[in-house]
Amino acid sequence: MVRLSVNINKIATLRNARGGTLPDPVEAALRLQSWGAEGITVHPRPDERHIRYADVRALRPQLRCEFNIEGYPSEEFIALCRETRPDQITLVPDPPGVLTSNAGWNAVEREAELTEVIAQLRDTGARISLFLDPDRTQVEAASRSGTDRIELYTEAFAVEFALDPERAVRPFIDAAHTAQNLGLGVNAGHDLNLDNLAFFARRVPGLLEVSIGHALISDALYYGLENTLRMYRRRLDDAQHPDPRA
Repeated sequence: MVRLSVNINKIATLRNARGGTLPDPVEAALRLQSWGAEGITVHPRPDERHIRYADVRALRPQLRCEFNIEGYPSEEFIALCRETRPDQITLVPDPPGVLTSNAGWNAVEREAELTEVIAQLRDTGARISLFLDPDRTQVEAASRSGTDRIELYTEAFAVEFALDPERAVRPFIDAAHTAQNLGLGVNAGHDLNLDNLAFFARRVPGLLEVSIGHALISDALYYGLENTLRMYRRRLDDAQHPDPRA
């Protein structure tokens, strides 16, 4: 089963726009958990413009589902991970001021750095994942760094999906095959949505987890949060158990 981890950054963004405590990202995470989310993802950034370090600390003791913390491996981020001991740590190459994740690691050029960081994080007990573009050479370098999984950066797929779905997904199929052959687990995320999720999950081999935030929270404005979660979950279920009558 492909697991659905919901990124709740946008809920915190809405709270921070007004100040105060509403909407409460911790309460949202607990409700998502109760409705069947298999994971909760957060991506704290140094300026705390959405998820705050205090949110991460508040979430950790209350979550029973998988807790995934994304972030650039600064000293502060590593210390937070050691303190909160998430189930998964996803390392992303975002510099401090970037608006949103816009590229995977250059694991070839930064292999030594990533190897050192991953070794530092081993004492958290967390699974480690690296955010990567769908490139065989990068996947091979990631494998040498000691990571457990990769998270395929799917914006390019989402952009091209409307034009040519098969061409759009082909690099991701190849990258997933490479990862599997090297013993790496495969996650994916960024711009996956109700239109493209089932196709992606059906075509990419060995996919273990998707992390979805912006699209899911945006859809929830129209459909409601619980209903939207179930809609995304159904897309994944349909991808793994297609209707034989179709």
